[in-house]
Amino acid sequence: MTNDAIDPEELDYDGDQLDLAERLSLRRVAGMSTQLADITEVEYRELQLERVVLVGVWTSGTQADSDNAMAELKLLAETAGSEVLDGLVQRRSHPDPATYIGRGKVDEVREVVLATGADTVICDGELEPAQLRNLEDRIGVKVIDRTGLILDIFATHAKSVEGKAQVELAQLQYLRQRLRGWGGNLSRQAGGRAAAGAGIGGRGPGETKIETDRRRIGSRIAQLRKRLRELDAVRDTKRAERRRNQIPSVAIVGYTNAGKSSLLNRLTGAGVLVEDALFATLDPTTRRSQTADGRVFTLTDTVGFVRHLPHDLVEAFRSTLEESTEADLLLHVVDASDPDPAGQIDAVRAVLNEIGAHDIPEQIVFNKTDLADPDALVPLRTLAPDALFVSARTGAHLDALCARVEERLPRPAVEVRVLIPYARHDLVDRIHREGEITTTEHTADGTAVVARVNDDLAGELAPFVSQRA
Repeated sequence: MTNDAIDPEELDYDGDQLDLAERLSLRRVAGMSTQLADITEVEYRELQLERVVLVGVWTSGTQADSDNAMAELKLLAETAGSEVLDGLVQRRSHPDPATYIGRGKVDEVREVVLATGADTVICDGELEPAQLRNLEDRIGVKVIDRTGLILDIFATHAKSVEGKAQVELAQLQYLRQRLRGWGGNLSRQAGGRAAAGAGIGGRGPGETKIETDRRRIGSRIAQLRKRLRELDAVRDTKRAERRRNQIPSVAIVGYTNAGKSSLLNRLTGAGVLVEDALFATLDPTTRRSQTADGRVFTLTDTVGFVRHLPHDLVEAFRSTLEESTEADLLLHVVDASDPDPAGQIDAVRAVLNEIGAHDIPEQIVFNKTDLADPDALVPLRTLAPDALFVSARTGAHLDALCARVEERLPRPAVEVRVLIPYARHDLVDRIHREGEITTTEHTADGTAVVARVNDDLAGELAPFVSQRA
C-alpha cells in the first residue's frame, strides 16, 4: 500500500496510549488536607494523629471516578485516626509490578513526604509484599495499602467477641501472605550465640524466624476458626428458631455510612450506635417489628460494604454476612448525597454476589435525601425506578417505606376459615402475629376467622375448620 492511500492522521497513530504529560507527572488531588480551622484542635490533631500522604494509580474510568476513589481513601484514612497532608495520583495503564507507581515517581513521593513531614504513605490498592518492601526502602517511611487500612479500621471498631475474632482472623490471613521478604531478620535460624555460629545448635538446618512466625500464625488461625464455629452454632440456633416459627426476615444492606443503623433505629427504636464514620457498625443487630396488620418480622442491621472489600475480610465475616443470605427481603440503602451512588450500588451487589445473596428480592432505598441536591435526585429515579427516597434523620417518607416492606414480605401460603372457641384465644393471638387476617367475627360459639397462615399453624387450626367462618 502506498503512502497516498494512508490517512495522514494514521501516520501519527502509535496505538492506544495515555497522554505523555499524564504519564510523566503526578497529579496533586485538591482538598486532601484535613487541617482544621480551630487552632486548639489543630494542635491536638498534630500531636495525636498519624500524618499521611495518599497515593493512587488511575488505570480506568474518568477523572471524576479517580477523584471519588481518592476522596473515599481520605475518609478511610481519617476514620483510622490520621491527618491527611496531601494526595497524589498517577495516570497509568496498570500499576507498576515493582513499586505500584512508576520508579521515577517514587522519588517524587519521597520529596512530598519530606516536605510535608509525613510519617506514613497509604496506597489506594492492594500491594504485593515486594511492592511494600520496595516503597518503604526508597521512601523511608511506613507504607500501607488499602486492605491494611480497612483491616485497621475494623480492628478499632470491633466490640463483640465474635467481631474481634473475625477481624483478627482476617488480619492474620492478610499478614501470613506478606511475611516473605520483610528484612533479613526473618531468615535467621537462631538467636544469641548460636546465631553467630557459636555453641550447640548453631550448625545445620533449623527453623527460620519466618517459618516460626508462619507456624504461630497458622496455629492462631486454627484457634480463631474453632472459636467462630462455636459462635456460629449460637447464631444458627437463633436462625433455626425464626425459621421454625416462619417469621419473615428483612436485612438492611448497603455501603458503609449510608445510614443503615439510623434507619433501623427509626423503624424499631433499636438504639444502636449511629456515627458519621465508615464501618461504625460491625456487629449485626436484629430487632422484631410488625406490620400495620400485626404480622411480626425481623429487621437486621448488617456491616457496611465498600469498593474492593478485602476478600479475607469477606471470608472472615461470612457467618455475619449470612444474615443477608437468609433474609426474605433486602433493604438496599444508598446514600443519595454521595457523588457516585451508582458506584455504591455496584460495589454492594458485587459483595452480595460473592456471598450468594444475589437472588434475594431487593428494595433500593435512597437515604439522606435531606442532604442531597434536589437536582441530583432526578437521575437516581431513572437509575432505580422502583426506589424509595427517605431521610432517616428527619423521618421523611418512612411511612411509604413501611408500606412497601409490608407489601413485599412473603405472604402465608394457606387460607383457613376457622371457628375458634373463646377458651383457645391463644390461637387467635398466633394468627395475628404469624398470619394475615382477612376478617374476624365474634359469635356465640367463638371467634370466626378468615386468614392466611403458614403450614404449621394451619395444622394446629385444622380441628376448628368451619364452613360458617
